[in-house]
Amino acid sequence: MSDSSRDTAEGAGWGTAERGAYQRLMPTDVRKISWLDPRMLWAARNGVLASWFGDPTGRTRARWVAQRAAAGAPADKVIGRTDPDRFSFLVIGDTGEGDDPQYAVVPGMLKAGQDTSFAVLASDVIYPAGSADDYGAKFFRPYRDYRAPIYAIPGNHDWYEDLGAFMRVFCGDAPPLAPEPKPRALTRAWLRSLLWHRPSRTDGQRLDEARMLRSDPAQQAVQPGPYWALDAGPIRIVGIDTGLLGTLDAEQGAWLRQVSRDPRPKILITGSPLYVDGEHHPCAIEGGGTVDDIVRDPAHRYVAAIGGDIHNYQRYPVRVEGRTIQYVVSGGGGAFMHATHTIPRVDVANVTEQDFRCYPLRGDSLAFYSRLYGRRLRLRRFFTLTEAEAAAVVAERLGMPLTRSRQVTPRITRRVRLVAGLLGAGRRPDRTARFRLPVRKIYTSLFSPSSATYSPPFFKCFLRVDVSPESVRLRCYAATGNRAQEIDPPVEDEVTIPLG
Repeated sequence: MSDSSRDTAEGAGWGTAERGAYQRLMPTDVRKISWLDPRMLWAARNGVLASWFGDPTGRTRARWVAQRAAAGAPADKVIGRTDPDRFSFLVIGDTGEGDDPQYAVVPGMLKAGQDTSFAVLASDVIYPAGSADDYGAKFFRPYRDYRAPIYAIPGNHDWYEDLGAFMRVFCGDAPPLAPEPKPRALTRAWLRSLLWHRPSRTDGQRLDEARMLRSDPAQQAVQPGPYWALDAGPIRIVGIDTGLLGTLDAEQGAWLRQVSRDPRPKILITGSPLYVDGEHHPCAIEGGGTVDDIVRDPAHRYVAAIGGDIHNYQRYPVRVEGRTIQYVVSGGGGAFMHATHTIPRVDVANVTEQDFRCYPLRGDSLAFYSRLYGRRLRLRRFFTLTEAEAAAVVAERLGMPLTRSRQVTPRITRRVRLVAGLLGAGRRPDRTARFRLPVRKIYTSLFSPSSATYSPPFFKCFLRVDVSPESVRLRCYAATGNRAQEIDPPVEDEVTIPLG
């Protein structure tokens, strides 16, 4: 097995490594996404409109579910499979930007997942707005050589065009919804409808052509709607749709409670992680209760909850009534990398730094962003930190030893400390910096790397889950864009969960 980022800098993809062969898989006319482009932000405006003028997602979702039920989808929304008691599947989160970072994941995914029974895309299948015309380059083409079915749950970006393209691709070519009655004039709903982003009239004309890239019968799957349960071997996988604002409507909440009563062990797949960046986000359900209340109920037998939306990997092993539930963030499947170096020292739900895992390592994240800012601001000599300097200053700020096993500690200068502070590197809870939270919010929202990062390492990842009657083994594989990690994808984290 090759070195991981926890072993060496080369394992993380640093150095003069040979770029991988992933670019041969890419189309030649990729439209690169930049979240600093006002046109992209305007296309993705529906989330902001929903937070200002009311969220219509629940009502639209109910109409989609009713339409699928009328077309013959099972009322319980359970997908029955015939997998044996021992099988494997992949989980890939936040995939669809259609550029280098997404395609860099594919060679390692095909290698590590060649014997898997299916894959699940966890949130944000298509950026920026879930358009049908984007599915060719951002779904069908990258995964054309994956020979098994792919299921999906939508993320907020898939909802920016009211989920129409997602339903066509994953739910039996569902026909469009009939338009809703126009809201009463001069109301919040009326104002929202005036500004609401909708698909173009020609959207989806190339979808049938794109489908031919994944046309083998072994690759086909039809799911009953945007949320579903899947019975495979000894477990049940439950996928929920958290819509635009990361919540569940009452109808989906009632369904989740019902399917969770099944006696099998369960894994939740959600677009909104329940633990992330050292904080607990239990995910509210309309009418009362939370998703995490359901996950924590011992009668429901959840062993893991895997969420997308945040574009990195994190794992929190939380003890709940004498058992451990693995709360995982897995959103590193292709979109720009969210920083991990801004995560403060972890102390949540009795999970400490000794238990917490993340990828990229905080030091690698800080080094990555320091290079980005050096290029953007044309201050390379000031901002750029070596991976060793970044790892050392993060360890100092968090009061913890170096994570990488084979590393010499360099001298930490005033410049290194200043750059770490400017870029929002995390601190211990007892040393909270003034203005840290506003700076971190501005830093992570306005200066995402997006289209500026087309050179490895990309610090992407995906999960392989191996299931047996006795246990579930979860492994996080890295994808850097370098040849070494394509040939032998390194395992960045691994945990075995007993099913007793």
